[in-house]
Amino acid sequence: MKTSFWYILAVPLTIGLAVGLWYIVEDKEEIRASVSVAEAMNSGGMEGYKRVTGPREFIFPDDHGAHPGYKTEWWYYTGNVFTESGRQFGYQFTIFRNQLTPPTDVANRSKAPSNWNTNQLYLGHLAISDVENEDHIFEERYSRGAVGLAGAEADPYRIWIENWEIKRMDSTNSGDQNFAVHIKAKMQSGAAIDLNITPAKPLVLQGDKGYDRKGTDAGNASYYFSFTRMKTEGMITKNEKQFRVSGTSWMDHEWSTSALGNRQEGWDWFSIQLSNGYDLMYYQLRNKDGSISKFTTGSLIGPDGQKTTIGPDDVNIEVLDKWKSPHSKSVYPAKWTMNIPKANLFLDLQTSFPDQVMDVSVRYYEGTISISGTMNEKDIGGTGFIEMTGYEEK
Repeated sequence: MKTSFWYILAVPLTIGLAVGLWYIVEDKEEIRASVSVAEAMNSGGMEGYKRVTGPREFIFPDDHGAHPGYKTEWWYYTGNVFTESGRQFGYQFTIFRNQLTPPTDVANRSKAPSNWNTNQLYLGHLAISDVENEDHIFEERYSRGAVGLAGAEADPYRIWIENWEIKRMDSTNSGDQNFAVHIKAKMQSGAAIDLNITPAKPLVLQGDKGYDRKGTDAGNASYYFSFTRMKTEGMITKNEKQFRVSGTSWMDHEWSTSALGNRQEGWDWFSIQLSNGYDLMYYQLRNKDGSISKFTTGSLIGPDGQKTTIGPDDVNIEVLDKWKSPHSKSVYPAKWTMNIPKANLFLDLQTSFPDQVMDVSVRYYEGTISISGTMNEKDIGGTGFIEMTGYEEK
């Protein structure tokens, strides 16, 4: 996620655990204090890290793996899946990599050799939305990127944190951009996902051929690509019951060294998969004065995989309803209209149910949405996900 997820969600963990994860730690303490993404993104320095300053050539399979030197990176999967009887579940599974110290500090650090030494922190978020019962369950875990506890490998593709894992299913044709993966992750409660996910469209380079600017400051950008439609089959486990499901997933991979701009407050990020085969990614960066940042952008992906870039002048979003969290008292949008006249696309969007907040180390909203509307004057439906930050109570 997301986020999209171009801001690190692990900053408070990083601050609290940097020393403990650099050296050997015996006990892992649970951290439950949540802060807003805006608070997190306005903390921590970026000096000495690699910056995203312009377009680059993407090389696969290498770019499916980790990019050390950049402060943050994530592999983000979400999906909407259904049982044969039509019961709907949404899921989110994201693994974040956070580099605790810049490369120059690592090179200059004088320490005795140890397999435990690392400046890489991995964080995992797993969530399941049971739409029928309006029940959103989630879990967070973290680990050092050492001694096999967590890591990211490009070829063969494997991203993991302890026994949570994203793994390539077919190791042949390793240079291909597109390949099927197996995702397997289980919460302490026993809730779990066990899914096979296969791209139905080619990889999409977001922004300017994968270079995605977020602000005016140099380096305030990310490298960003997506699989916008992936066939999904497998099992969801909840309350000790297993459900065989099928549906559609979305994947983002993004890395950067960025922070919120001084004027920026948060964002609304939509991933939308329509019944006519079109997909839409759109994120709206919100400024503190209520205006929309000119760096707001998105892409409309046709059934053939062709991308059309859309900007803030192309899209009109109106919030029709809001929801107040009984837990944090934060107020989030819950229903929207989204109109894109240049694509003759007019959509009504609504959260599948309101309470889908990820109340983890950094609090944010990540939930499944239902979609109806018209495109080229023909009725369409769809499913998707919404990610929201900056609405949290200060």
